[in-house]
Order: sequence, then C-alpha cells, then structure tokens
Amino acid sequence: MSFCQEEFNKLPTKTGPRPLSHSVSQLSADCFSSVGSVSSEDESPPQQKPQKTSKGLTDFCIKSIKQAAFGRKEIDIAQQGMPALMILRKRAGGEKPLAGAKVVGCTHITAQTAVLIETLAALGAQCRWAACNIFSTQNAVAAALAEGGISVFAWKGESEDDFLWCIDRCVAADSWEPNLILDDGGDLTQWIYKKYPSLFKKLKGIVEESVTGIYRLYQLSKAGKLCVPAMNVNDSVTKQKFDNIYCCKESILDGLKRTTDVMFGGKQVVVCGYGEVGKGCCAALKGLGAVIYVTEVDPICALQACMDGIRVITLSEVIRHADMVITCTGNKDVVTREHFDRMRSGCIVCNMGHSNTEIDLASLRTTELKWHRVRPQVDHIIWPDGKRVVLLAEGRLLNLSCSTVPSFVLSVTAATQALALIELYNAPAGRYKQDVYLLPKKMDEYVASLHLPMFDAHVTELTDEQAQYLGISKHGPFKPNYYR
Repeated sequence: MSFCQEEFNKLPTKTGPRPLSHSVSQLSADCFSSVGSVSSEDESPPQQKPQKTSKGLTDFCIKSIKQAAFGRKEIDIAQQGMPALMILRKRAGGEKPLAGAKVVGCTHITAQTAVLIETLAALGAQCRWAACNIFSTQNAVAAALAEGGISVFAWKGESEDDFLWCIDRCVAADSWEPNLILDDGGDLTQWIYKKYPSLFKKLKGIVEESVTGIYRLYQLSKAGKLCVPAMNVNDSVTKQKFDNIYCCKESILDGLKRTTDVMFGGKQVVVCGYGEVGKGCCAALKGLGAVIYVTEVDPICALQACMDGIRVITLSEVIRHADMVITCTGNKDVVTREHFDRMRSGCIVCNMGHSNTEIDLASLRTTELKWHRVRPQVDHIIWPDGKRVVLLAEGRLLNLSCSTVPSFVLSVTAATQALALIELYNAPAGRYKQDVYLLPKKMDEYVASLHLPMFDAHVTELTDEQAQYLGISKHGPFKPNYYR
C-alpha cells in the first residue's frame, strides 16, 4: 500500500490553537509585504553579486542572503497556519516518500510556498526553484530558503530576461536532472519542453496549479506532444473552492488598499469573469458597498452572477462609468486600448488572473501616453488631455504582487500539490499515461480533513446502513470524481 493510500485511512490529529495573525509590528513601512522590502544596499543586479550561505552554498541567486534571518521568521509564522503540510512532515518524514525525487519548481516564492518547498525537502526531495512572477517574490523568504540549502533563483522586480535566466539556471544545473516539475503558469514546463526536449521525455510527471498552465498542458496533450503524465491541481475541488474563492476574497481588498487607499463604498466596479476567482472578488467588494458589474462569456457563470444579484453586462457598455476594472478570466486582451480610451479619469485597473495577458499593455506603451510611477507597483498612465488611469502591478497578479495572502487557505492548495507529486513519483508503471489527470476525489477529501482540527470541527460518520443506502464507503470518497 502506498503512502497516499495509507494516509487516506488516518484521521487528522489535533494541531493546537489557531495561529495568531501578523501584528502591525511585523509589517514594514512600505506599502506591501515586509518580506518584499529591500534595503538601499541591495540595488546592484543579483547576478553580479557573488554570495554564499553560512554553510558555503553558492548555487543560488537572490537579492541578499543577509535577509535570511528575517525570512526565516516569516516562514515560521506561515507554518502556524499551514497544518496539513506540518502533519505530512510528521507522518511521512520517516518514510521519505519523495526520496530520490528531484523537483524543479516555478511558483510564487512567498513564506507560504517556502513551507511547501521545505516540506518536499523533508519528505526526501531535492529541490531547485524559480519564481513564476517577477513581482511576487519575497526577498527575505528567498534568502531563508537559500540559507536552508535550497537552490533558489528569484528576486522581486526581475526583468523578463532575468525571469527566463532564473528558470534556465534551475533546469541546467551541473550533474543534476529534474524528474518532477511543480509549475504555476506553465512557463517552466514550456521552457523545458522547448529547450531541453530530451530532458522533458525523462520526467516522471508534472504538477500544475493555474488555469494558464493547465490550458497549455491540454494543448500539448491534444497535439500528441505531452510525453509525460501531468496532474491538474487547478481543477481539484481543494484548489477551486478554497484558494480561488477564499484567498481572492480576502486578498483582493488587501492589494487594492495597500496600493491605492481606495474606499469601496459606492464605487462602480467591473469584474471581468465570474469563475471562482471572480466570485471571491465580487463577494468581498459587494460586502463593502461597491456596485458590482460582471462581464462573462459563459452563460452558466453569467446566470450565477444574475442569481447573486449582480448585473451582467459587456465591458463596452459600462466602461465609461467604471471606477475600477478587475480582470480574472485567464484569457488575453480582455481590456484593450479602446476600453482604456473610454475610461473616466482615475479609473483603477488591475488583474487577479495569473498572467498579465488579460490587459493589453503593449497598446499603452506609446509616445502620446506618459507613465508615472507614483508608488511601487502603482503607475499613472496619463493621456494628452490630462486624464489618468491607475494601473496596478503592470497588469500582473495583484494580490501576490502587491500584498500578502492567507497562509491557511494556501495550506489546502500546497498539501494538494505535495500529494500530487508523491502520487506521480510513487505510482506503479502504467497507472498514468501521457495525459492530464485530475487527482482522485479521495485525495481532495483527505486534504480537507487535515484542516478541520484547526476549527475543532467534528465530522459525522455514516452508519453502515446509511453508507449502503447511498452506495458509497462510509470512509469516502463521498462524491464522484466528476464532482466540482
């Protein structure tokens, strides 16, 4: 019996009292996360600064190893709100289900992701890591990971060339070949597929957690070019119904407040897309008195918005009146230059999807428009007549670029990612073909069960007769695999 199968049959244990949230004293004076702050002495390009850890490791590239102690404190705080990963460490640490695994990762490098990376290492994996977003890396956390022995290549404010350089340094390491990919957005997978095709064919599997990355994987599969199995974590219930809704529900307000100090009451807000991310954003904004409009291409999601009391409308119809436009579709060119030209002065534009393709930035980089950086990650784009539009994070993911996100809800996603890697790595030959798979529902339920003790929740157990009546096992799975 595999580690995953054994764990499914175990009840979660008590994890102690709920963790305290960050206090004001733990936040720095800048307008985002303390872990994203940098000092004036760290302005030279990281590639030009030879650095080494206290143990002599030099195989990394970050802003400043001097921030490691502070980053370690942030990781320790995040651990308190991520019970599932800590339970996995305790239960599987001796068995080392990832012994021999070489995981190359490309995700947001935050305190919460650091807990995941160090959990994988505790389970036996060797890890090399890059960032999936040029603005979301928390420099002190990257330093703590390096000091802890993880080869990490990332810093906040990378250029596009830096971004690709870091990915390549993760992959093209001397005497080290990855056999698993943990990706967020598909950039790492695409890089290996195109530049290192022979290495791509040797992989045991890919785990992907974003809409953008999953779209790319399905494209490869449809074209018959996906030569390794891949796990679609994005569409797991434990990702969609927790990370996408609840994380965005809380962090959208945090990101907007930190960057613009905007008051939401009475503002007319257009949310492009009413998937799980859009639902979370709308719920938060509506709760503070904003007037919400939704744009949608899917009639099912559009009907859900209508039933939630939200007006569904096209962006062109409402753009002149909008105080704020938030994209969360996973698509491209959702907000175009035509929309920008019709916006009112002071309109705030931001993106809650993974990629910055949703906002047509290229059309704004013209000679007649002036860009004025007023705060970190806040640009005023000024038209010849004086109109200005406020663009946040250059159209990249708002919450992780401009604020922090709740550790607890990310614990759910991170535990799902860890189990997906364990499953792919330990699966017997032939279980998974060269295709994209969803995690078994039993895994989703197991991940959820690991978090219930934090709420002192007591789940009802079916009687034998009730289970027989429903035609299911009294220990689950309680929903079919197609349930979403």
